Amino acid sequence: MIDMQKVKNSLPSHKIDIRLAQSYAYHSSAKKGLTMPLVSSFYGILIYMYWLDTKQHHSPHIHAEYAGSEAVFSIEESDLLEGTMPPRQTRLIQAWIEIHREELMADWTLAIRGETLVKIDPLR
Repeated sequence: MIDMQKVKNSLPSHKIDIRLAQSYAYHSSAKKGLTMPLVSSFYGILIYMYWLDTKQHHSPHIHAEYAGSEAVFSIEESDLLEGTMPPRQTRLIQAWIEIHREELMADWTLAIRGETLVKIDPLR
C-alpha cells in the first residue's frame, strides 16, 4: 500500500491533488508494460527508475519528467541519453546525479533485481 503522506512529502511544496500524488508514486509505461517507482523529486522534476530495465540503454540510467518533458540520463556520466528537457532542468538533474551517484548506483542494483528502491534526497 502506498503511504500517501510520504508521497506528498516527496513532492514540491505547493498544494497537490491526492490523485495526482498517487500517480507520482509509481509511473506506468504502456509502451514497456513496466512500472517505475519514484526515486526523488525536486523543483517540479520527477525522477524514476524502471525495475528490471537492462535492455533499453544497456547502462545504469534514470528517467526524468518535468512539465511534459521526458528524458533519460545516464547515472555514470550524467549524459542525456534520450528525450528532451529544458536546459535549466537538465543542469539541475545532472547536478543531482553528480551528488547522488553512489546512491543511484545502489538503487540501480536493486532495480535490476526487481527489489524495492530506496528514496534519494532531493536537490536543495
